[in-house]
Amino acid sequence: MGKNSVKRPKIEDDSDEEMEDLKPTEIEKLKKKYDEIKQQPTSTKSDFEHLPKNERGKSLRKALKKEKKERRKEREKLREQLGDEAPSKEVPKTIESMREHDDTMIQEEDEEVAHDEAHDEFASYFNRETTPKVLITMTPKAKMMTWKLCFELKKCIPSSEIYSRKNVPLKKIVKQANGQNFTDLIIVSENMKQPNGLMICHLPEGPTAYFKINSLTFTKDLKRKGESTDHFPEVILNNFNTRLGHSIARMLACLFPHDPNFKGRRVVTFHNQRDYIFFRHHRYEFKKEGEKAALLELGPRFTLRLKWIQKGTFDAKWGEFERMLTHRLLTAATRFQAAKLLAARKPLGAIPVR
Repeated sequence: MGKNSVKRPKIEDDSDEEMEDLKPTEIEKLKKKYDEIKQQPTSTKSDFEHLPKNERGKSLRKALKKEKKERRKEREKLREQLGDEAPSKEVPKTIESMREHDDTMIQEEDEEVAHDEAHDEFASYFNRETTPKVLITMTPKAKMMTWKLCFELKKCIPSSEIYSRKNVPLKKIVKQANGQNFTDLIIVSENMKQPNGLMICHLPEGPTAYFKINSLTFTKDLKRKGESTDHFPEVILNNFNTRLGHSIARMLACLFPHDPNFKGRRVVTFHNQRDYIFFRHHRYEFKKEGEKAALLELGPRFTLRLKWIQKGTFDAKWGEFERMLTHRLLTAATRFQAAKLLAARKPLGAIPVR
């Protein structure tokens, strides 16, 4: 053991000397090797044709994961040898990092945005002039699954009440809710006996927004779940960076009380990514004397997609729409293809007249 303890510092000193004495040609060779490692061929489906069909996918994923780990280790060794001459690490290509620049993105300390938010429909809530009181209802003759979602929302949103819609027109419901000092109205719509939409109307002056519901999972269907408490939750609004996103975030914030009860450790999260809003409801738990924290999902879990937003309270006939999602709103890929088609189109003079 004594001999080994003497040898270790000598090996480290030798490696340090080698790093310092690297010649330019050796540095170029190491950099070339670094690039070659990134371009190494990986396993393909054809490498696992000898296996049964039900095992090929799993074996391929396992092999690719192993190869990726080995390549990473080799690159790390080369980076240690190169030291300061090592190439800079590449930025991971994620959905958000590859997103196109949007002119409506809000910059920090934007005076125009601050002025608009100080005088918009939600200003009374953020100035603590009103206390949230939410009315939850549904479409006429709603089925069991729609009622179930209403009760799940009531569990998440404090100071909320559920009323049966029956056959009362929506305009009349808005009028009655205003008379009973409700600050927000939530209507759950359904299709084929399943909830498929969520309309949120901020009272008394609007606006009104309609969201499509995707990937709905009730609390009962979650693998690992906890029991919700009556404590006011903390609200996290993440990645609402555009002017429209700010309006939607403020609308969602108005559903919850101002002061959360941190003792309950409840968290409601609205995470916006590529115009899809992911809703999650958790309770965080501290472990190892507060050094680590774990999340326990309380449910429900769903994704929202904004379809339209309208000024004022709901008015199907005369309402002014601020934004409406249509098929004309092209994605980056379709805009690129459309530009290629327009560039390849022949001028009118070249088209033969028959």
